[in-house]
Amino acid sequence: MSNAIERIRKVELGNGGPLVGVQGFGAMGISAAYGETDDAAARDTLEATVEAGVTLIDTADMYGVGANEEFLAPFVAAHRDEITLATKFGIEYRADDPKYRAIRNDPGYIKKAVEASLRRLNVEVIDLYYMHRRDPAVPLAESVGAMGELVREGKVKYLGLSEVTGAELREAHAVHPITALQTEWSVFSRDVERSAVGAAAELGVAFVPYSPLGRGFLTGAFTDAGKELSGGDFRQLMPRYTGDNAKANAALLEPLHEIAAEHGATTAQIALAWLQHRAEVHGLTVVPIPGTRKRSRLLENAGATRITLTAGQLALLEPIAGQVAGERYADMSLTSAARED
Repeated sequence: MSNAIERIRKVELGNGGPLVGVQGFGAMGISAAYGETDDAAARDTLEATVEAGVTLIDTADMYGVGANEEFLAPFVAAHRDEITLATKFGIEYRADDPKYRAIRNDPGYIKKAVEASLRRLNVEVIDLYYMHRRDPAVPLAESVGAMGELVREGKVKYLGLSEVTGAELREAHAVHPITALQTEWSVFSRDVERSAVGAAAELGVAFVPYSPLGRGFLTGAFTDAGKELSGGDFRQLMPRYTGDNAKANAALLEPLHEIAAEHGATTAQIALAWLQHRAEVHGLTVVPIPGTRKRSRLLENAGATRITLTAGQLALLEPIAGQVAGERYADMSLTSAARED
């Protein structure tokens, strides 16, 4: 019996963008945000991404205040020609001041941020560079103009935005072509469908959903996050994953369990298959970036790309987002939803 891993299919990431696996990998949790990490297991999981054809690897300068980029650097060096490397700027933290946080979109900061990311990742060029969060006080023309200059300088290949509205995406795209839009999108979170998804489809921009598994909640791994998560797990700060909200939301998973049983799959695979179906519904490329620290979960997630949901199953999942208790962040002010007209 062969032990070969079936590789997932490739898609073009936006009009004229790179070819990537139809599912990517969110690397934040590999070394940050979810408690203690087993470095050996984390590195084995990274190797599994390449084996499975999961080639879009996503990080950010804020994850672990740069530590996540540094953790990825050896993996990136070993597989530079096989992966599409994405990182982000825009949320400034300081290692010497845990309480400090600022949103920075000004051109001077962007130039410093890209140099720091290039150094930590030990690369000469970043494949996809995102603005992580929007500061409305800085005109998009200034920020995206500065990002475009990085492309002309050969430091960045493609540009992306995160948590912007449809109107903001159109405005930015008029300054410089945007390849990908990254915002939370899942069976539990569908506010992006108000304007951003339609704008992305219209402009030929790929959509890269982060937290496609509801930060693990859609896997059914926990039902009352406030009791079961460790002290270093930032999900304790998110309203929908704690206390009564978590208990109410756990009940919403029942259709996923039913559909998973019908496919001989997991709830995580069904949630990811639902997102892949959004590509057909809205007419755009969709490349979710679930994260995990386990090789087995990485391969399980990749298997979702080969699941097709029936019309009846999709109908069962349709109303879930409207029933979710609690916001996705305690402070929604930095999200695109807060700036929708």
